[in-house]
Amino acid sequence: MPSLEEKHAFAERLKQALTRSSKKISSAAELALQFNLRTTGEPVSAQAAHKWLVGTAMPTLDKMETLAVWLDVPLQWLRYGIPESATKPRKRKAKAGDLGILSADEAELLARLRAMPEVRRKLVLDLAEQLALDGEMWAG
Repeated sequence: MPSLEEKHAFAERLKQALTRSSKKISSAAELALQFNLRTTGEPVSAQAAHKWLVGTAMPTLDKMETLAVWLDVPLQWLRYGIPESATKPRKRKAKAGDLGILSADEAELLARLRAMPEVRRKLVLDLAEQLALDGEMWAG
């Protein structure tokens, strides 16, 4: 059974996917209606969709698959927050930054980051991670 934290994280990913979809969903009732138009399984109620959006429940795997197909996002990202590319080994060419050679801007950014209190440094790192994942998720 998913933890409360997992349910909340799923709700955030679902909301993110919904905001990027071509059909703007503004309520749980609308989410349930649009979902039910696309599913071949059991329909969901507006109450169930509301629980997904507020993070008090998660859909079953078959329902999550329907959501992933509808919203054009990878199932593993919707369920676990892992982008597809994270499970595949990356083959990259070495770049100057990979070899420890920093540009002046990168060196300044690093110096400023190191000067920050731990709490702010974590905030910046979390933001950078989210932006990187966002770029992977919605590229193309």
